[in-house]
Amino acid sequence: MISELSRSRPARTRGAWCIAALGAALVASGCSFTLTPPGQPAAAALPPPAAVNSATLDQYRTAVAQRIAERNPSYVLQGTPQAMLRSLVVVSFTIDRDGRVLQSAVFRTNGDDEAESTALAALRRASPLPQPPTKLLNGRGQLELFEDWLFNDNGKFQLRELASPQAQTID
Repeated sequence: MISELSRSRPARTRGAWCIAALGAALVASGCSFTLTPPGQPAAAALPPPAAVNSATLDQYRTAVAQRIAERNPSYVLQGTPQAMLRSLVVVSFTIDRDGRVLQSAVFRTNGDDEAESTALAALRRASPLPQPPTKLLNGRGQLELFEDWLFNDNGKFQLRELASPQAQTID
């Protein structure tokens, strides 16, 4: 009967039955076994990634914003940003362990080319940025950050990390 049954099943199903039968026989006999997928070591336990303290990241982001503001004093808006901003430019940038800006790009914008150019130039002038804490770096020794530049009509900006609350409109 088993031979008749096994002939009527496809080879894949017969193979699964054989493995299941072998496993059941080993369990019944009190043996234990572990199946290891090919190409993977049996003990592939990796340590969990180091936890990043959000306070450390926030402190570092503030230090970066302060450096950008210090290196661009004539472009920094003092006081309260207007209620309707001229532009909001979000810049993504990657730095190395020494604080050098390796890459920067406009991530989001309203299409204000002048504001975009000002934001990218301000970041370049601020480089090198403060050295990031080692625990914030990725496996390549780099850190990717985002910063928001808030522009008033006069072309001056505040960085979101350091920005004053915007003016309120009176309806």
